[in-house]
Amino acid sequence: MANLGAMDNFIVSARKYRPVTFESVVGQSHITNTLKNAIKTNQLAQAFLFCGPRGVGKTTCARILAKTINCQQSGQSAEPCGTCESCQSFQNGTSFSIHELDAASNNSVEDIRNLTEQVRIPPQTGKYKIYIIDEVHMLSSAAFNAFLKTLEEPPPYAIFILATTEKHKIIPTILSRCQIFDFNRIKVEDMAQHLAAIAQKEGIAFEAEGLHIIAQKADGGLRDALSMFDQLASFSNRNISYKAVIENLNILDYDYYFQLTEALLAQQAAKSLLIFDEILNKGFDGNHFIIGLASHFRNLLVAQDPSTTQLLEVSETIRTKYLAQTQQTNASFLVSALSVANQCDLNYRSSKNQRLQVELALIKLAHLPSVLNLSSLPETEEVKKKRVEPDPITEIPVSIPEKQEIVAEEVEIVPAAITPEAIVEIPEAPEPEVVPEIPSESPSIEPEVPKSVNLVAPSTLIPNLNDWASATVVEEKKPEYVSGESAESVTQEMLHNRWRTYTEQVKKDGKINLFTLLNSGNPTLNDGYLIEFTLENKVQEELLLHERVELLNFLRTDLNNFQLELKTIVAEQAEGKRLYTSTEKYEYMVEKNSAVEEFRKTFNLDLEI
Repeated sequence: MANLGAMDNFIVSARKYRPVTFESVVGQSHITNTLKNAIKTNQLAQAFLFCGPRGVGKTTCARILAKTINCQQSGQSAEPCGTCESCQSFQNGTSFSIHELDAASNNSVEDIRNLTEQVRIPPQTGKYKIYIIDEVHMLSSAAFNAFLKTLEEPPPYAIFILATTEKHKIIPTILSRCQIFDFNRIKVEDMAQHLAAIAQKEGIAFEAEGLHIIAQKADGGLRDALSMFDQLASFSNRNISYKAVIENLNILDYDYYFQLTEALLAQQAAKSLLIFDEILNKGFDGNHFIIGLASHFRNLLVAQDPSTTQLLEVSETIRTKYLAQTQQTNASFLVSALSVANQCDLNYRSSKNQRLQVELALIKLAHLPSVLNLSSLPETEEVKKKRVEPDPITEIPVSIPEKQEIVAEEVEIVPAAITPEAIVEIPEAPEPEVVPEIPSESPSIEPEVPKSVNLVAPSTLIPNLNDWASATVVEEKKPEYVSGESAESVTQEMLHNRWRTYTEQVKKDGKINLFTLLNSGNPTLNDGYLIEFTLENKVQEELLLHERVELLNFLRTDLNNFQLELKTIVAEQAEGKRLYTSTEKYEYMVEKNSAVEEFRKTFNLDLEI
């Protein structure tokens, strides 16, 4: 029965250790100092708005502020005494001057009207009549409007303290009538110290690493941290150890990431896969694992610079482990590893074989050191010579890019068995059997490199073009107009017949787009020599101009008139016209609905051409 009585008297830590003074509020000194100065100088606003995430002290600060304002013995300390009649009545819940209202359950117009009626009555005890309205964003629009006038011009003895987690849901007219205080998420270090102080008061044994894990899991909310603290105190029989915390909160142990990083640095792909399998067997999700691994790489990168070690939100013991392991890594490996882990995280949810997605990322990470070692090899004299020698074909200097950090997603992984001693010189490319042809449209194109050339080191990614110096380049001649002096008369019917003949020949040659274009209309003969052909858009015009020489050569020769010329005419925008380019399609959509253009400008979008 004694144990049952003790259970009845148990109070959760979030209530038992709720701050009762401004000094005891955790992690919100920028707000508590401002409120204390306002009380000292008697410059209190008529309406306050406390906003921020859950569990950071909004309602707590509202209660402390209300109690301090009406405290009869606060003096220059600007802290409630806790012993006067006003403080005692508030603590016992019998105060007639301080009223708390939950807007989540009192959000109607009628509730606000009842509140405004009560505001007219002066306080019975104390100097002010204070109303604390929690979750004020839950008020309806009509209730907000009913509250506006009272909030703007309340009686001199009335003060409103509003609290909300969603400031964006409050109408601007309410915001403009309040002094707004934004509460921050509580830092991990501050929260861990607060938990340690409570554990000492309660006589609970603890490990600093365990309290840091609780603080990290709480994500800035002290109330969540205290709830987990009570849970773990019961689970571990009042001995909150690191092992008990990760077991109860289902958190992956740091040691797994340290072991995995050592295996990756040693290029032990098999061991890394076995560690991942062990993690899966413990019930952890692959996506949770890869996110944690990316955070581990991030912490190692942060720990490399003494000026950024303060960004490590871990205990001193774990911090020492990070500082020790970061000495074995380099920035190139960590940046590349972060890229691989991030890409795996992005592809994880859409992958049909999610385990393989993570295992593939681990294999890439295990081969990163060998790739980075190859990139750091010294350059040979031949490679240095290539930096200044011109290309014998194009006469343009070939520049080999400087050695850069190699990101794993952009580099083919070299097997770990390859060592710098095993690298051999690149064999000379064999003489090509067929001389590469260079189209006339391109001024200079490098010939295709034979696929048999094996590229080993990243410094040899550009093929050796000196081996092609002896190759003879045969340039394709541009088609020319046929010449002649004949100018026999041509009729419209003769032109149509020859035009159809050429169209059929184009179809046999497999030029379907050109066939469709020539067959889409009939040419018109003007002045006996000028052939006019109407097109729908610029795309068709470019296609026809590309075939212009061959077409005119055929017509001039077949009709025995070497004065014939071709003129293209692009038709005006017409209803029912075919749309080919992205620009034409977009302009058509804008013409039908002007909201499309506003949408594009709002989101700063560009057309994909």
